[in-house]
Amino acid sequence: MRGVVIGAHLERDDLEAPAFAIPIGDLFLSAFPIAPDQPLGDRDLLIRVAAVRAQLLDRATFIAIRYGFAVTSPEEAHAKVASQIERWKRLLEEHRGRVEMTLKVPASLPSAHPNRADFSTGASYLKALHTAVRAAGADPEFRLLVEKELIPLAHQHRWIPRDEKSLELALLIDRRNVAGMLAAGEKLRGSGAAFLLSGPWPLEVFADDHE
Repeated sequence: MRGVVIGAHLERDDLEAPAFAIPIGDLFLSAFPIAPDQPLGDRDLLIRVAAVRAQLLDRATFIAIRYGFAVTSPEEAHAKVASQIERWKRLLEEHRGRVEMTLKVPASLPSAHPNRADFSTGASYLKALHTAVRAAGADPEFRLLVEKELIPLAHQHRWIPRDEKSLELALLIDRRNVAGMLAAGEKLRGSGAAFLLSGPWPLEVFADDHE
């Protein structure tokens, strides 16, 4: 059966229909069944997979798999993720009962997007683009308020520049703290700053090897 993979799970009981389980060593992948000729970019499919993803997160913490990973057999699935199984198992055991939330904010001093025509090589352009993205920062006063209200509720946090005009704070929290995190987000509204607090989400930022 062909399926688009949704996530990596610690226990078989963490899954339920319409997702089906693909054993990979000591773990399980969840997958949504699709026809052999089903285009992965179909909008209705994207919506259905997103709904199943949320349904699975209601049951238990899992590691999100980037959308577009489709397999036709357990052997194919295992071959594609074999190098990650041990690390995923460690993370799922360590973060059992935890989820991610994200706070997206505009940069207080957006950096100018570099002009490709100003660079002689693609490598130099990409370096300048990376520098511009890294230079984006949140308003210092708002950042202090965020770190006072949100970060004490989190086990881990990570500020991530997303582009030269915005950045994101990823937070790893216990499920029982989701309501508290949302309440803390309401306090931030009094600052007048623009932001978007969303979640809970499965493990993604904190399942990544790269800081």
